[in-house]
Amino acid sequence: MAYIPDRGQLIWLTFNPQAGNEQSGRRPALVLSPATYNAKAGLVLVCPVTSQQKGYPFEVLLPSGLPVSGVVLADQLRSLDWRVREAALICRAPDTVVAEALAKASALLQAL
Repeated sequence: MAYIPDRGQLIWLTFNPQAGNEQSGRRPALVLSPATYNAKAGLVLVCPVTSQQKGYPFEVLLPSGLPVSGVVLADQLRSLDWRVREAALICRAPDTVVAEALAKASALLQAL
């Protein structure tokens, strides 16, 4: 069976093309959408990960010991075609990271 990204996984994705202040290149991302949606839609809802921690309120720190370091940018939600963008599993993020990213993204969406 082919790989399907699932909520809570850290994956590699290609973010190009990008514009303005969006994250670009092949980089890690945290998957927020469930595998059932991702399989059916062919899309995945993700937040990119950056190694540049700036203390921004929507950053979610990845704990040490993971194959990826840095912060999840919970305010840069992207819906991407995971097949075309060559999604590849890195590891599963701790539940606390996933919960914090979902809470911050939700707070942003509800504030609008």
